[in-house]
Amino acid sequence: MADYILRVYTDVFTEKASVASPLPGMNRGIYVADGMATIRDDRGGATLNVNSAWFSTGDTTITAGANGARILRYELVKGGTADADGLAQGDGVTSVHKLSAAVDLEPGDGYLWRCDRVDIPPSGIAYTHVHQGPGIRCLLEGGFKVETGGETHVIAAGEPWFEAGPVPVLAYAPDDKPGNFSRTMILPRALKGKSSISYVNEEDKDKPKRQKYTIFLDEFIEI
Repeated sequence: MADYILRVYTDVFTEKASVASPLPGMNRGIYVADGMATIRDDRGGATLNVNSAWFSTGDTTITAGANGARILRYELVKGGTADADGLAQGDGVTSVHKLSAAVDLEPGDGYLWRCDRVDIPPSGIAYTHVHQGPGIRCLLEGGFKVETGGETHVIAAGEPWFEAGPVPVLAYAPDDKPGNFSRTMILPRALKGKSSISYVNEEDKDKPKRQKYTIFLDEFIEI
């Protein structure tokens, strides 16, 4: 196993702003949280509306639409890579590093890059569960509480958090707000198109689940 870093940035673009130079190639997922953005790499390009995503391994350019854009940019890099090196540059571009987390992956093995969105209504509960791989989440709107490792974390809109995967997590939205978040996970390839969640307690497995999942990217990656 080797050390890698899964990280996320928030990039805010004013009207029609663009990165000054292409972002260097790496495993990268871009989720448009607000506005509209045109993404281009060596495969071509696409204009993405809010609540859509793009995956790339090559050099990538981003240009906002007429009303600007706010994106969440998830990247997988080798351990020891400086977070500051990933900041996007350009006139009208504000880039903020939000979170980095070390993950152990096997070089040469193939993995699945999943970018999805989870919508949990007010008072909804994600019963105690585990996943088959690590991932970073970022709360899009509402509020959230995450209980794991004997600690409770209160998450506000715009804030990210990391879940290792095999460590049990109980999470829930408040009574008056949803808990809607963007998520990127690194998973076994066998899970393409399949759920990664397993419930820890037998009594929770058959309870009604109120959360809704929308998968945007399920891409095979090499590291």
